[in-house]
Parts: sequence; structure tokens; C-alpha cells
Amino acid sequence: MIKNVRKRDGRLVEFNNQKIVAAILKAMSVTDAGEDIVLAAQIADVISKNEKEQMSVEEIQDCVEMELMKSPRKEVAKKYIAYRNQRSLARNAKSNEIFQEIIDAQANDITRENANMNADTPAGMMMKFASESTKSYVDSCLLSEDVREAVAKGYIHIHDKDYYPTKSLTCLQHPLDEILEHGLKAGHGESRPAKRIETAAVLACISMETVQNEMHGGQAIPAFDYYLAPYVRKTFQEELKKLGEYSGKDYSHLNEAKIDDYIRRDLTGLQGDERAIQYCVNQTVGRVHQSMEAFVHNMNTIHSRGGNQVVFSSINYGTDTSAEGRCIIREILNTTYEGVGNGSTAIFPIQIWKKKRGVSYLPEDRNYDLYKFACKVTARRFFPNFVNLDSSFNKDDAWKEDDPKRYMHEVATMGCRTRVYSNKFGPKTSVGRGNLSFTTINIVRIAIEAMSEPDKERRIAKFFDKLDWALDISAKQLNERFDFQKTALKKQFPLLMSGLWVGSEKLEECDTIERVMNQGTLAIGFIGLAECLIALCGKHHGESEEAQELGLRIVKHMSERIEGYCETYQHNFSCFATPAEGLSGRFTRMDKKKFGVIRGITDKDYYTNSSHIPVYFKCSPQHKAQIEGAYHKYEGAGHIFYVEIDGDATHNPEAIMRIVDLMDRYDIGYGSVNHNRNRCLDCGYEDAKEGLTECPHCHGHNIDTLQRITGYLVGTTNRWNSGKLAELKDRVVHK
Repeated sequence: MIKNVRKRDGRLVEFNNQKIVAAILKAMSVTDAGEDIVLAAQIADVISKNEKEQMSVEEIQDCVEMELMKSPRKEVAKKYIAYRNQRSLARNAKSNEIFQEIIDAQANDITRENANMNADTPAGMMMKFASESTKSYVDSCLLSEDVREAVAKGYIHIHDKDYYPTKSLTCLQHPLDEILEHGLKAGHGESRPAKRIETAAVLACISMETVQNEMHGGQAIPAFDYYLAPYVRKTFQEELKKLGEYSGKDYSHLNEAKIDDYIRRDLTGLQGDERAIQYCVNQTVGRVHQSMEAFVHNMNTIHSRGGNQVVFSSINYGTDTSAEGRCIIREILNTTYEGVGNGSTAIFPIQIWKKKRGVSYLPEDRNYDLYKFACKVTARRFFPNFVNLDSSFNKDDAWKEDDPKRYMHEVATMGCRTRVYSNKFGPKTSVGRGNLSFTTINIVRIAIEAMSEPDKERRIAKFFDKLDWALDISAKQLNERFDFQKTALKKQFPLLMSGLWVGSEKLEECDTIERVMNQGTLAIGFIGLAECLIALCGKHHGESEEAQELGLRIVKHMSERIEGYCETYQHNFSCFATPAEGLSGRFTRMDKKKFGVIRGITDKDYYTNSSHIPVYFKCSPQHKAQIEGAYHKYEGAGHIFYVEIDGDATHNPEAIMRIVDLMDRYDIGYGSVNHNRNRCLDCGYEDAKEGLTECPHCHGHNIDTLQRITGYLVGTTNRWNSGKLAELKDRVVHK
């Protein structure tokens, strides 16, 4: 006897033979002979006595066809088969429509979901086909029913859902020293340990490019200067050896010569060892610069993920005060300032300056000159961004100035804002760790549903009740995904789990990754605090002290409850200020469809990113910093503060320094500056002139604006989705 039926989405439900009767009668009703309830009941009874206790929907339907074909009413079988085909076509219609849009290279929110991916290329199209197909599979087979319902109704969003079945993790802060000191194996090739700066720079690229194909998120190097510094000295020593071979002298006694800084200088008037040292320093600086040029060029041209997307890469630097570390910093900044190709701004890697008092921020600091240069580079090229190691939540008492590996105790950030540092199950560090997966809550929808309560206090209480439900369902979903991810085998991630991920070097090839996964984090994010506050109290946090107090209460509550899930599920949970790209419009469309246009809330095509003040709100940089900075201590999984400045910032690095000063003053963890920069899409020429319509280099008229989309740059806004384009149009300068 059949007891259970497996639905198409994987759920098990109790068998009900009346559904068979109803389906047969529906097919009979469109025939000339009409309905025969006795025959329908007989067929249902025969099928219900099948020896299998569990059958799928398709198996039962096959049985119905066979019984109808054996009955006197064979014409009903034909109608039943036609009905099944129509239902199948209806189920596939949406997917087919999406596939056709991909085939036709239509510029819509599906093909422009990720502005860093060109969905018009064959590889990009293939990835979108796979992505859309996989999402349906995840919904049907991998999500529990309550989670699936929360997603379908727009309460939560599962990020990188298309990668869910692959069991891949999100991102990694590469311990590059492991690769440089021991070499790597990638595919059918392998490399020896690095001996010179050129090799070290190439291996840095290969490491990130290879691991990008094993993960679904970004790749970062947490201490770019520290990792590459030893190869500056090795290169200097190589130059001494070459000089000796050329001159017939032995300069090996200069291998460990004290060098205060690697600066190119004229050799005029120098003699003996002093001349030899300076000559080799000059040669070394030239090679370091070329290596940094190659590194940046490669990170903007080497494609991963099936060949349709460059590596979503980041590098952190600024606190290595050694002469060699300073050389790396100076030359990556020089390369970035000069640009690539015809002087274009490099989109990747996202560069992040580590700002630390006593090291890389104050006038008396050893790296202050490089900090000033970094601000000059940012004024022209948007990067580097700035991570504030002096913020209350980024400080680490374990950091010691004389520790050669002090970078292990420095927060490193990634991409738009991802931060991984605290750890309940291993070392507190960013190195060798990353995010496992994250899910975002639509707090705007929850606030809209609470608007029906006229009393403000009851309205807010109703909001918090539903928010707790959304937090609980998000934590449950992330735990379920963790349980699925942990069944992956080490051999599925040949480079990532070869020792780059903390503890993975102890795993055997066929071991699961469960033992080391807890070194990563699970993040619960949120979107639209501004619109949420408008729904609850009539104003957003940028324009009302009352709204600011409520906003901080909401985010603090989320942070504390998310922290509690660490004990409940025994994982590293943290609160995330979500960098919404495609999601910023998706949630809005769903809410507008259900609730209509609500002024200040659903009357735009996007929701404001995380805890930011709305992009259309005019205020000073100081006001923005004061309001937004207060949230960063609660957003342990990542956050960003940014300021839009007016005009050509190229010759105004002091403006950038003033923004970093605001970060220092208002306990901001991570920040960046946005400004105007035109780009010719035909030849790559850039400048900052307002109203540029013709390229002075090639005289073309295909001019676009280089802009940040959520925290990273995009070479053309042609790849932005409708929500982010609407947001871009609304952005105002902060002054």
C-alpha cells in the first residue's frame, strides 16, 4: 500500500487517492462521454494498492496512464497525457523565458545581476543558464519548507544560491606566505617556491585565480606588503650577484647591507660599496615596479569561473615598516596611480590601506609619507580604500610592534566590506579564514507589515517580533547550508584545502571538510534600514535623532541575537551590513507588487544599502560619518562608509585625508571615497572633466562614468541592473 508521495520539490506528503480521482475526472470532463466517477475510483483504488510504500508524483501519474489505457476509456488517457504535458510546459515556461532573454543578450536585471560579469559572452551566457537552472533545483530539493516560503515571500534572500549545490565556501584571506615558501600545485602544473619578486607577484595572481574557481566569493591577500617584502631583498641580492659577475668582484658581503629605503637615486659621486648598493637598489626598484605592473595587469585580465569573470580580488597593505615592505607599498601605489593600458583605472584588485596610529597615519609615523601618497592615489584612482585598525572593534591587544608576524593580529577586509576576524573555534585572525555563506533579511517588508498598527510603540513591538522570526529562520537556513557544505571532501578544493584554509593541511584527500569549516563565519545581513525607519517612525536616521536611536536599537538587537546563535548552533555567526547589488531592486519590486507605492519606502526602484543614509539625502561628510559610524561596531561581518565628493579630486588628496580623519574620529571601521571620473569605452582614456562628450585621445563619443556599485568599481555602468542605475541617478555630493 502506498503511504507517502514524494513531491517534485522533494517533500514527502501523505498519499491521498482522492487526488487521483479528481485528476481522472478532469480529463474525462473534456471528452464526449463525460465523467465516470466509478471508473475513476476503481483506478485510484488499484494504484493505492501498489506494493511500494513510497512513490513519486511522476510514478503515480505513469500508473494512471497505464490503467486508463487498459480501461474502456482509452481516449481519456490521451487527454490525461495532454494535461500532464501542459502542466510540465507551464512549470518550465518561466525558465524558458529567462533562457530566451539570455540567448538574446537582453540587458535586464537577470543578465545584469552582477556588474562584474559579462553575461553577453558565451562563457557568461553558460554561467547564467547554469545559475538560473540551479536556483530552481535549490528551491525544490535543498531548502526546508519554512525557509523556501520565507524566500518566496521576500523576507530573506540566500546569497549565491546558484552555488549552493556545489558546497563551495564564499571567500578567503590568502596566507600567501604558504604559497611563496612552498610553491603550489594547480591542475596539471605546479610551481617551485619563489626566489625573486617577479615569481612572487605571479604566484600571488595564480593563487587567487585558482582558488576563485574553488569558491563562489572574493579572494584577498591580508598582508600584501609583508608577504612580498622578503622577495625584494632576494631580488636585491640577485642584482648584487649579477653585478659581481659583470665586474669580476664579490659583493656577497653586501647581501645583508642595511638599507633604510629602496629609493632610486643618481649614482654620480658614489664610490665602492655605496655605489654598488645604490646601483642594485635602483635595479631592484625597477624590477619591483614591473612586477607590480604585471600583478595589476594580470588581476584585470586573467579570467576565472569558466572564463567570463576576472578574479574578484583585494589586497591589504600599509603597516610593514621595513625598507622592503615600504618598497612594495610604494610601487603598488605608483603602478595604481599611473594606471593600466592607456592610463585607465584598474578595477581590480580592490586595494585597502591599513590605517594605524604609530605606524601609518600620523605625521611622525614611519609610513606617513606612504599614507599621504595613498591618499593622492585614491584621489585619482578611487583606491586604496581605508581600514581603520584603530577603531574600538578592530584593535587587538596581541599586536606587538616588534612581532615580525604582527599582521596576524591586524584586521583585513575584502571586496565591498567583508570582515572576518573574531573566532570562537580557533585563532582570532583574518588570515586563512573567510565567510562560509550569508543570508540577508528584508527588514523593510517587516516594517511595512507593522505599519497597520496605529500606536507607535505597538508598531515597533510588532516589528521586533517579526524580526526575531526572520533572524531565527535565517540562522536555521545557514545552519542547514553548513550541514550540506560540511559533507564536501578535501579533494574537491585542491588548493584551498591544501593548507590555505586554517587547519586544512591536516586533512586527508577523502576526508570531509567538517573539521575545519567552523574556522569560517556565517553572516546574517540586512537591507534598507532607512526605508524601515521611515515605515516605523516617519523619518530615516539621517534626518531624525529619534530614527537614529531606533535604528541603533534595531541593529544592536540583531547583532546580539545573531551572536547568540554562536552558542545555539556552535558556529561563528556575525551581523553583516549587506552590500546589495541585484538584491537592492529585487526586494523593492516584490514589496511594491504586494503593498503598492508607499512614499519614501517603495516609491524608488531600490532599497538603501544596509545602514547607510539614503543616497539622495544631502548632508555633510561629517554628519554622514557621525550617523553611519555608530553602526559599525554592531556589524562584525562587514560594513563600509563612503563619501561622494565633488569635481576633480586628482589634485586634492587633502580631501581624502579629511575623510580618513572622520573615520578616526567616529570609530568607523572601513571607508572609501567616490568622485567623478570619465572613461572612454573605446580607448580607455580617463579624465575628471564635467560634461565630457568627446574623448580627447581617440575623439570617440562612447563616454561612460567610472563608479563604485556597492564598494567595488565597474568599468562601465552598462552592466548595472535597473535598481543600481536608479540609485546612481539619485546620488548626491556630500559637502
